[in-house]
Amino acid sequence: MPQLPPFSERLLAWFDEHGRKTLPWQQDRTPYRVWVSEIMLQQTQVATVIPYYERFMERFPKVANLASAPIDDVLSLWTGLGYYARARNLHKTACLVVEQYGGEFPDSVEGLESLPGIGRSTAGAILTLGHGGWAPILDGNVKRVLARYRAIEGWPGRNEVLKALWKASEEVTPRERTADYTQGIMDLGATLCTKSKPECLVCPMTEDCAARISGTQSAFPGKKPKKKIPTRETYFVICRDSQGRLLLERRPPSGIWGGLWSFPEANHLDTQVDGREESDNIDAVTVTSWLDEQGLNSAQPRTILPPVSHTFSHFRLKIIPVMCVVQNNASRIADSEGYAWFTIPHALTLGLPAPVVRLLQLLEA
Repeated sequence: MPQLPPFSERLLAWFDEHGRKTLPWQQDRTPYRVWVSEIMLQQTQVATVIPYYERFMERFPKVANLASAPIDDVLSLWTGLGYYARARNLHKTACLVVEQYGGEFPDSVEGLESLPGIGRSTAGAILTLGHGGWAPILDGNVKRVLARYRAIEGWPGRNEVLKALWKASEEVTPRERTADYTQGIMDLGATLCTKSKPECLVCPMTEDCAARISGTQSAFPGKKPKKKIPTRETYFVICRDSQGRLLLERRPPSGIWGGLWSFPEANHLDTQVDGREESDNIDAVTVTSWLDEQGLNSAQPRTILPPVSHTFSHFRLKIIPVMCVVQNNASRIADSEGYAWFTIPHALTLGLPAPVVRLLQLLEA
């Protein structure tokens, strides 16, 4: 049997014929454009990212535009993409690049990794695709390709497995045409070597892929150990004033939905709520206490909107929205830092968590 060409050679030949070359971030490629796309693509599908990326680039065509923008503008354009720490880190990094690097991204993995939100794989992608340098990458698609090709067992979240995958990536990444190779191996994982139903028959690695030969493609990469996701419960207090405006609260800069605008929460409600109107089942004391603390008077009865569920990576949140018609808003809350009254159209232009967007759209309708 004749010896097969090297892994990278076969991958580049496949990329030349089948690789993706018309994605928005592949046009007029710069380190800045590559960086924004790589951050958006973390945990997010290409089809979802494209419209967000195009709107983002229209608003912030250069890193200086992003650095000088208010964080609210950045979060607003990110609404719906999730994992909002990515947007906050984008803004922080843009400011650092302008202030410390004269608007130019570092051209080393170490320099790139020193910036907020940029890990080793993202740094490698920026270096190869944006600067034309050499570095291995290891995003989710690449982990799957290499784990199957080399039959690297175990969950990539374990240090020893991750170390083996990085070693494999370093060994197969070519010194020539590194940018095309980098894009090619990501494309291979996204289009052929997919999580389910991989198209092994047309894959350029089919002849010597260890998982394909043994018929164990579904075993690689190893699965994350299952862990029961707990459910937490909270109430959103939706206050509407006499002008039809709604009260929103800016969340703390870190933590869940950091820096986004949301409905105020009344927590520590121990009872379940069923039905549409307030009843004895609702811990009305908690909501009333919250309103009293803010100096807000609410008419009765309060309306209970249908619960909204939202799943995070480590817990599931059950949100019970309580609609309160506020008789006066001339209270200290109107002037308090972090609170403000908005019309629904204005609110929908802010950086908002997805459940808040859904509730606002429901109220608008």
